[in-house]
Amino acid sequence: MSKPILNVFLADDDSDDRTFFSDALREIPIQTKISEFNNGVDLMAGLLSDSNDKPDVIFLDLKMPMMDGFECLADIRDLEKYEDIPVIIYSTSYHPKEITRLNEMGASLYLQKPSSYNQLKTLLHKCLRYVDNSEESKPEKEFVISI
Repeated sequence: MSKPILNVFLADDDSDDRTFFSDALREIPIQTKISEFNNGVDLMAGLLSDSNDKPDVIFLDLKMPMMDGFECLADIRDLEKYEDIPVIIYSTSYHPKEITRLNEMGASLYLQKPSSYNQLKTLLHKCLRYVDNSEESKPEKEFVISI
């Protein structure tokens, strides 16, 4: 029996970061399908659209124009349909007060954007193993995912 394909949504206003993320995602040993969004407004429209499949996980940048990651996370958690979908914050910033607030708001994990491609692949694999219920051994749940 083949493993299901994980449906990944990524909201990030930086096109280079989206490309970096997508390329790394394709190289890890978990099958995924990715939908990319330029900002939180587009992500919310995608989540509310009937044309998109429901995501298995949402990666959410914090610093975006129009609707930042905090606002987006609050809106996602207000939608009953998505209350159990893992939302992984994917950001360059690392401020303990923000991280605590995000945890309290219902984010599933916090992933600081790494500086190297290989680190990103390792971290994405770690995150998706947490999300993928078909994995036999789930890693210990920690909120901040790092190398």
